[in-house]
Amino acid sequence: MAEPLPARIAEALRAVVNPRTGSDVVSSDMIRDVATTVDGRVRLTILLAATDPASLVRDVRQAVERVDGVADVRVDVKDPAQVRPPAPPAPGASRTLPVMGQEPASRRSGVPPAPTPVAYPNLGRVIAVSSGKGGVGKSTVSTNIAVALARGGARVGLMDADVYGPNIPRMMGVDAPPPIVNERIETLEAHGVRLMSLGFLVERDQPAIWRGPIVMKIVTQFLRDVNWGELDYFLVDLPPGTGDAQLSLVQATHVHGAVIVTTPQPVATGDALRGARMFQRVNVPVLGIIENMSWLECAHCGERTPLFGSGGGRALADELGLPLLGEIPIHQGVREGGDAGVPVVAGDPESSAARALVAAARRITEAVGSVVPA
Repeated sequence: MAEPLPARIAEALRAVVNPRTGSDVVSSDMIRDVATTVDGRVRLTILLAATDPASLVRDVRQAVERVDGVADVRVDVKDPAQVRPPAPPAPGASRTLPVMGQEPASRRSGVPPAPTPVAYPNLGRVIAVSSGKGGVGKSTVSTNIAVALARGGARVGLMDADVYGPNIPRMMGVDAPPPIVNERIETLEAHGVRLMSLGFLVERDQPAIWRGPIVMKIVTQFLRDVNWGELDYFLVDLPPGTGDAQLSLVQATHVHGAVIVTTPQPVATGDALRGARMFQRVNVPVLGIIENMSWLECAHCGERTPLFGSGGGRALADELGLPLLGEIPIHQGVREGGDAGVPVVAGDPESSAARALVAAARRITEAVGSVVPA
C-alpha cells in the first residue's frame, strides 16, 4: 500500500538541507502547517531566519512539486523569531511534519511588530523609484538615471526590488550568477553602475508567487548581505503600486527620497498620486515627478505629438506641491537601448530623451541633497 501523501512530502523534504546549519528542513523544525487536499494541492510554511538563504523557499517548493500526487504547491514564509518551537515528540515517537490547526491557541494570535529601519551609511543617499501602475517606463527611468549619475562621476548602485518582474538585467545588459566572496554576495557592474537583481538568482521563466514575508526577506538580504562598496547614490527600482516591496524597503532602511514616474494620461497620474501619498504617509520625502512618454518627436521635423495627452505630470506635481523633475519624450533609441542592454544616455547621449533624462538626474541630486539625513 502506498504511503500517504504527507509522509511522501516529509520524505522529500528530508533531502532539502539548509547550508547554514547542515541539517535538513524537517529535522530542524523549519517546516510547519502542512495541509493537503484530496486533489493534490499542498500548502505549507517554512520558518526562514534572517541568516538563512532565500533559495531554500525555492528548494522546498521544487522538492514538494516532484512528489507523486502533488498537483499544486504554495509555500508561506514566516520569521522563526515570531513562532514558538513545537513541543518535543514523545519518547520513541518518530518526527512528523506539524499540521495546520494542531498548534495551541496561544500560538495562533499576535501580529509581529514592524522592524526598525537600519541605516546603511555606505549606500549614500537611498532613492526609491516607484510608479502607481505598470507600463509607465519606471525601470527605463531607473536605469537611465543611474547611468547618468555614474557618467557624471558619482558612485552609484541600482537594486532591482521589482521581484515580480525584474527587468534590470536585460536593460543593463548583464545576466549572470553573482559571485559569493567571504559569505557576501558581490554585485555585478554595467555602465559604471553596481547592480543586484533577483533576475540574477532565479531562472528567467520562474514566476515569483510570493507573499509579503519573502519579499521583505529579499529586500533585506539585498541591503545587508550584498557588498555594495561605498556609494554616493543607491537607487531602488520598485514594482508598481503600493504593496509589500515599498513597505519592506521603508521598514528595512532609511529612504532619503522617492521619485514617482508616470505618463501623462489621467489613469496613470491617478495611480501615481496614490503612490506619492503612500510615501508621504510613511514619512519618506517625495522628491518630485518624472513624466515619461510625454510626446512623440518627429525624427525629421521635430514636431511633437502628445500620444498620451499632455500636462498630466505637471498637474500631478502641482497638486502635490512637488517639482516636475523631467518630461521624457518617446524615442526609438530608448526602447532599442533597453532591449539591447545599453541605456539611451550611454548609447545615444545626444538624443532629446537622453538629454531630458540627464537633466532629470541632475534635478534629483539637487532635490535629495536638500533632504536632512535621517
